Amino acid sequence: MADIARLIQVIEPEAEALGFELVRVKLTGSGDERTLQVMAEDPATGQLVVEQCMALSRRISERVDAVEEAGEELIRGAYNLEVSSPGIDRPLTRAKDYANWAGHQANFSLREEVQGHRKLRGQLIGIEGDVVTVEDRKAGRIEVPLENIHSAKLVLTNELIAATKPLDMSGADEIEESLEEEKADD
Repeated sequence: MADIARLIQVIEPEAEALGFELVRVKLTGSGDERTLQVMAEDPATGQLVVEQCMALSRRISERVDAVEEAGEELIRGAYNLEVSSPGIDRPLTRAKDYANWAGHQANFSLREEVQGHRKLRGQLIGIEGDVVTVEDRKAGRIEVPLENIHSAKLVLTNELIAATKPLDMSGADEIEESLEEEKADD
């Protein structure tokens, strides 16, 4: 398995050079069906548009190739590189995510039980120091040490949609017209 911490060391400077912040690096799958998933965002918008994803993908590919050509194997065998924006129902991976998205609904998976719970779903109250507070729908208010959170993800709600900056829709008209033309041709 690949060393994710080492991959972050290689990938993060490439994201930062483009003015982006790394959200998550994750390797999934097995054998020849593995995917290196890199999520990043433009701090100004909280997203990446297609052109930004392509630019970051190129930089990561070039950097990983250079490191491996120098003799360090970052990922053994074949894999697919997937660069994306975190999306509206984004994963919460950094301390600042828990502060920025306070007040929204989220799902949490914990490494160890807290007050008899390994999974929580409810309103993210926020983070103070290294403790995240959640108002769980069933268990009430629970404080969880950040290092005990295995994964957390926002839940898509109308409130979250309203709070999210609009996605870049440039080019959407051309896509719509193209789809309408294809239907007319059928």
